[in-house]
Amino acid sequence: MTVPPGLGEADFADGLAEMRDAVGTEWVFDQPADLNTYRDFYSVLWGEPEEKRASAAIAPANVEQVQAVVRVASERNIPLYPISTGRNLGYGGSAPVLSGSVVLDLKRMDRVLDVNENNCSCLVEPGVSYFDMYRHLQESGSKLWLDVPDPGWGSLVGNALDSGGGYTAAGYRGHWEAVCGIEAVMADGELLRTGMGALPGSETWQQYRMGIGPCLDGLFRQSSLGVVTKMGFYLFPQPEAYLSVSVDVFRFEDLEPLVELLNELEYGHVFNGMPGIGSPVLAQENPIAMSIVPEAEVMNAMVRETGLPAWRGSINFYGPEKVIRAQWDYVQERFAHFEGVKFNETPVVKLPLSPDDMERIHKPRFGIPSLEIFSVGSRGYGDFNPSDGHIWFSAVIPRSGKGIIDANRVMRTECERLGLDLFMFVPSVTCWSRSFVLFAAVPVYKDAARNQHLRDSVKEIIRICATHGWGEYRCPPAFMDAAMDAYSFGDHKLRRVNEQIKDALDPRGILSAGRYGVWPRHLRDGGGA
Repeated sequence: MTVPPGLGEADFADGLAEMRDAVGTEWVFDQPADLNTYRDFYSVLWGEPEEKRASAAIAPANVEQVQAVVRVASERNIPLYPISTGRNLGYGGSAPVLSGSVVLDLKRMDRVLDVNENNCSCLVEPGVSYFDMYRHLQESGSKLWLDVPDPGWGSLVGNALDSGGGYTAAGYRGHWEAVCGIEAVMADGELLRTGMGALPGSETWQQYRMGIGPCLDGLFRQSSLGVVTKMGFYLFPQPEAYLSVSVDVFRFEDLEPLVELLNELEYGHVFNGMPGIGSPVLAQENPIAMSIVPEAEVMNAMVRETGLPAWRGSINFYGPEKVIRAQWDYVQERFAHFEGVKFNETPVVKLPLSPDDMERIHKPRFGIPSLEIFSVGSRGYGDFNPSDGHIWFSAVIPRSGKGIIDANRVMRTECERLGLDLFMFVPSVTCWSRSFVLFAAVPVYKDAARNQHLRDSVKEIIRICATHGWGEYRCPPAFMDAAMDAYSFGDHKLRRVNEQIKDALDPRGILSAGRYGVWPRHLRDGGGA
């Protein structure tokens, strides 16, 4: 039997027995074959002594069972690691940060508790997947959309808690931004509701997020302070139509004014769909991995030789067809002064979707979950070399043309120097309002020597990015301490305040120890990391 750190085998066995009493014998897993499913199959520590492994897993069916399990864990100092559905591939999967923790698997809590058509909102449990929610909306005849990530097999709650993102309209595609109301079991087993949920009899829990006093929702984002058992979301009312367009410009120097104008138009709500910035001339070899941005004269020569645009700004509109056509006309007027500018548009998609539409669309842009993204790995872009998975490097960079170029050049140069391959490289993802996030997919292998090199290299990249003021917004467990270390203002005051809150709300340190670099008191100073 694998035993959590600091516990004796007999004490742990007694604790598991009490948890069996709470949830039922068949929902406590401690056999190797069962626990294998709770490994991170994209782990950069695969097969090594330091690999992060669960000692057991518990699958409660309701809030009361969660409370009972948490109380047992608190009494016996058993570390718990809550997951929703455990589909967070590339960011750790279902494996705990502290090896030996008991995974608290919430996927049995899969009820859609409420969908309010007039308020355009829902209330769900953590085991509700995007496929579950989409099916519920379709079968009930709802006119509401959810926003989905790609792939869409994960949990609404889990994805929002890790600040995942999707593809539809602003206010919805940043999934944490769409949260309104949280219920969580705290480390003492008591139940907290945030916002208007704290007011008995309130009918506005999914309408007004703040409630009174400090807004506590943020305590649970990427945190180790509670087990979220319910979460409310704003949903997107189905629009009349959708239009996807792009603006091509043909000079290196056009990037900065292109980004500035796109920002102005999005912030002013002239368009509401997800924008994008790409470079057709720098994506000739691999459409999902932009090559290094050369100097202006070199890039302009490449444009002249190939006829391809230097930069492409992609824009999406949702709304009444007359309105979005007028908005597109206005956008073209605003970009008309760019030398040689070219405008592109696809046919307007009328909603609801037809069967023919379903065959040709990118489903997540219409709130439809899909697993089609996994086919990317079979298309053989660039130097195709199948791996055993990937991890994501996701750093927030300035939302400017200079930010894109600087991040591109630093990442490309340093990754080449370190011998770090990139399977995917997109320096300006815009799921989150007013932000650019640099996304890089790094292939991983079930090879200890290669993974050691990968770990050392990624930690070096984190350090280098920090010197430029770029920090990761999300990362796999193996890099959480390094990512938090980069946020060092005020002698790491951010981490120290998080530790103070952790000590106050979870004094025994039983919940998600080490998540995003916040360790309980008894595991600090390298004891847990």
